[in-house]
Parts: sequence; structure tokens; C-alpha cells
Amino acid sequence: MQQTQRAIINISVPPVMAKRIAKMAKEENRTTSELMREAFRVYEWERAWAKIKAVGRETARRMGIKTDEDVERIAG
Repeated sequence: MQQTQRAIINISVPPVMAKRIAKMAKEENRTTSELMREAFRVYEWERAWAKIKAVGRETARRMGIKTDEDVERIAG
């Protein structure tokens, strides 16, 4: 049986948030660690997409793209 190595990270949150985290984990039949890992994955994904969208906005600005018609005109 292969063991997965884990690093333990301690975080502090306000008591009200801790209760909400515990309640949500219980409702979803997950551990707090599983819930926090998922929260980090979602956060990481959202940050990556934010960077991609920023590049897209800058590219659109440089190319003068403001409407769907501009995209069609450029894409041919």
C-alpha cells in the first residue's frame, strides 16, 4: 500500500469561520483538510484564469478588439 506524504500547515481563522468550515465539512461528509485542499485548488484555478483573462484583455486592447464583430473581422 502506497502512502501519500503530507505536510501539515497550521492556519488561524476567526472562530465564526472555523465553525462554518467544520459545519460545511460535516455536511459534505469530508474532513476539514479535504475541504481546505479543495478551497486551495479552486483559489489556485481562479488565480490562473485571472492571469489568462488579463493577458486576453491586454491583447484585445492592443488589437483594438471591443466587440464580437471585431473578433470575427480579425479571425476572418
